[in-house]
Amino acid sequence: MTDMGTGTGFDLVIRGGEIVTAQARFSGDIAIRDGRIAALGSGLAQGRKEIDASGLLVMPGGVDTHCHIEQLSGAGIMNADTFETATRSAAFGGTTTTVSFAAQHPGMSLAKVMADYTVLADRGALIDHAYHIIVADISGTNLDELAALMRAGHRSAKIFTTYDKVRLDDLSILKVLDTARDNGALVCFHAENDGLIRWSVEKLLAAGLTAPRYHAPSHPRLAELEALERMCRFAEATGQPVMLFHISTREGVEIVRAARGRGAPVFAETCPHYLFMTEEVLDQPGMSGAAVMCSPPQRQPADQEALWAGLQRGDLQLVTSDHAPYRMDASGKFANGDAAPFNRIANGLPGLEVRLPLMFDAMVSKGRLGPEKFVEVTSTAPARLFGLTGKGRLDPGGDADVVLWDPAARRVFGTNDLHDNCGYNPFAGREVVGWPKTVIARGEVIVDEGQVVGTPGRGRRVVMDVSPAMRPVAPATWTPKA
Repeated sequence: MTDMGTGTGFDLVIRGGEIVTAQARFSGDIAIRDGRIAALGSGLAQGRKEIDASGLLVMPGGVDTHCHIEQLSGAGIMNADTFETATRSAAFGGTTTTVSFAAQHPGMSLAKVMADYTVLADRGALIDHAYHIIVADISGTNLDELAALMRAGHRSAKIFTTYDKVRLDDLSILKVLDTARDNGALVCFHAENDGLIRWSVEKLLAAGLTAPRYHAPSHPRLAELEALERMCRFAEATGQPVMLFHISTREGVEIVRAARGRGAPVFAETCPHYLFMTEEVLDQPGMSGAAVMCSPPQRQPADQEALWAGLQRGDLQLVTSDHAPYRMDASGKFANGDAAPFNRIANGLPGLEVRLPLMFDAMVSKGRLGPEKFVEVTSTAPARLFGLTGKGRLDPGGDADVVLWDPAARRVFGTNDLHDNCGYNPFAGREVVGWPKTVIARGEVIVDEGQVVGTPGRGRRVVMDVSPAMRPVAPATWTPKA
């Protein structure tokens, strides 16, 4: 970066790069003033500081709307990352906004959960952030508290249809959908059928099949399909928009496509570990497969192709990380012993830092769907669907969250080269072409040439506005008028 002194109207000008948005590519400059984009064009006036972006792609900062940070799991295991370590890792990978989970457990007040979680983010976050509210208990005043939180701009709730301690039954789910519909919010789902999973686990354990590789058959694809179909029908019945997390199967894409074709208010995402891994990755010596266990599990090559096709058609709108970091020790994966059966091993893998480089390599460097679609599914669409105003775009007046990508940079992932606190890289040995050279958040350079220069706690909460995705549609069921 070159400091040009004072006396001009722009704080920073990024000059001579190829600007890429979800709609177009063009050569030009970006001027930044007071943390916002002031102008795009050619031959812009000199800024107080300047960055020469010649040969670089200039894109919006990534928006990751599915990441677990400083969160206690339903099994009582704490994520490896704090907000400081997670958002540092995110920034190194080109992500400038996260949406993570304020996790309620049974017996907890939703209002207190959110207040406590906000303190953690305020203390450590390097980048801007918002929160989903995990709803695990609607007893007492919790539905009223949920409504109040949504009105205050926390307009996203998450529900589990599985996991014993946090899942909601169907009636409770419908009550949360009603609350969200009345308060302009989106409801997100981890959708798997709990009974099918329990039944499968019991059969595998009874047969003595306990290694990490048996995690895949313990979560049969039908468990995903049944729950996805049911949540699509609930969205249809109530008119309440829903986001279906981590679609992993070909049939899952078809269910989403059919629901959207019927006019159901349904959106959906997938993740890099479904696009770039198959279930064979779990079949490693000893307990090594535990590192890549996640739910739903990775599937088959045909599912990968269906997911890519779903992204191309728009059946799937987002690619998120589902960052869920647990160390390979007694604090994380092996909290229940270093030879625990698969059903007692913490699920999740780190993904905040690798999401964008993996997708850039596939979509930009290798040409699959192209750079505009890359920006759309990793930045613009997440910001739009979750009402993150000012994020995910390079528009005048928007936040100056900008990433300068070096399209020629090559990197082979190492065994432990990420900047989180997880201790391993699940994509070790994989080469990617394209890497974030400079990361700018609200006009401030926070990562430059492989060095973090931003400070923990500089991130701000982003209020979720009521976006078109959050607006209800006419429900499919008859509702009596008062």
